[in-house]
Amino acid sequence: MRADLLLDAVEGLDEALAAVDGFDAVLVGGLLRPRPAQAGGLSGLADALAGTPLASRAAEAAEKTSTGGGDEGHFVALAAARTALLGSVHDALVARVDEVTGRPVADPWAAAPDSGEERAGNLLVAARGWLCDLARTGWQGIDHELVGGAAPVVSAMLPDPALRRLATLLDGFAAELAACCPGASLDRVPVRRWADLWARALLLTLPGAASGPAVREVGGRLLPLGVDVQEHATAVQAQVHAVFEPADGGVPRLVRASVSAPKPDTVVGAGLWQVLRPHMSLLAAVGEGRAVDIDAMPLTAEGDLLWDDARARAGEPADVFTTARVALPAAAAFAVSPLDRHPVRIAVPVLVEGYGVEGDGVEGYGVEGDGVEDARDVAGGVVLDVAGCRLRVDTDRVPAAGPLTPQAVASSGACLGLLRWDAGEFLLQPLAVERTVRKKPVAVHAGAWAGGTSDKAGARAEKAATDAVVVLRERAGKLLRK
Repeated sequence: MRADLLLDAVEGLDEALAAVDGFDAVLVGGLLRPRPAQAGGLSGLADALAGTPLASRAAEAAEKTSTGGGDEGHFVALAAARTALLGSVHDALVARVDEVTGRPVADPWAAAPDSGEERAGNLLVAARGWLCDLARTGWQGIDHELVGGAAPVVSAMLPDPALRRLATLLDGFAAELAACCPGASLDRVPVRRWADLWARALLLTLPGAASGPAVREVGGRLLPLGVDVQEHATAVQAQVHAVFEPADGGVPRLVRASVSAPKPDTVVGAGLWQVLRPHMSLLAAVGEGRAVDIDAMPLTAEGDLLWDDARARAGEPADVFTTARVALPAAAAFAVSPLDRHPVRIAVPVLVEGYGVEGDGVEGYGVEGDGVEDARDVAGGVVLDVAGCRLRVDTDRVPAAGPLTPQAVASSGACLGLLRWDAGEFLLQPLAVERTVRKKPVAVHAGAWAGGTSDKAGARAEKAATDAVVVLRERAGKLLRK
């Protein structure tokens, strides 16, 4: 791993992000009557697209909108320009990561063939109209009446599987906006996030934009690397990153398999596994440190396995760090769909070894019996010194649903994690670390409790979570019987 390349500037990156920030600032005040100071943000976005196929459309949209004459077509063009610009940032960063890891380059993108089915065009038009009204008003002008306009559109979309992706996005976006109404009273606006959601939703209202990736069935051996737990107050997702070795002897590939489940906000920590575990046998394999043999498992062109327990069976024991050292360097990634090309999507498995550790309060952590292993924070954060290059550890992403802690990272000698990019720098999200305890290497995994555990801390958390889940299921059963 060429860690030094992570610190080198990426040509054009700052300029592209500045153009995006300029346009996002315009959305704060709204596109109905942009002030002269905001017109620069619109023209800056158009200028950044000069020389591309979107140049003329973006220039026209920026000009019309800056004079208050923008319509739905112009707003769609601006959303497309913003998405394309962030897509170029994504591609530049991924190219840099490919240099760092030295892995094979991803295949070209392959979309699913058009099914030819007619979609409810009136619902897409209604959704597009609501999103354009939002853009005209701006985030500072939102109120409950405007935000509530999404509710009937979402309700009409949800029964249609082809529209459910957009409906879910609109529903979540509207709920987030409603929680912040009225916009005029907001002290801080999540400018980039709301612009991301708005642009993505607007483009998904276009015919054919929501078509999924091509899917094929594959067979072979799956070698898990780790679990990324993503938690929300009412939902949780566990995404397993793994190396897939095809049965036909083809090139190993980096794949993902995800399981999601709704949950009450009282189920946290180790309790998350209680709601996830029944849905995926892969979680048990991760917890036990085993490979998984799969047969005719659907795999998308983006590298996502559409998990089916009936097509999988537990294989031989597979050490995560052996997989990372032997199989991971030769594993190729899959291409990313056009609408998903965004810096926030970057999550590349990497193995980092032979580093030093920096950070306030790091000294002494991880010493057996020191009594600090239950703490979730390290003062000042954790920074890995990799051959003279500083790589910050994203300890905020370390889940409370496992034994991996920032302290364990600070006392480790090898770290397997996801290389991400945020706020202008590359970060490392730990999935597992290797430490030396009594002169022997010991691995600590974020997903070690996924399939159950005999670890004392894990067992206590599991029992408390089990009691809470049992009570909730009992209450839910009573309500359903009524």
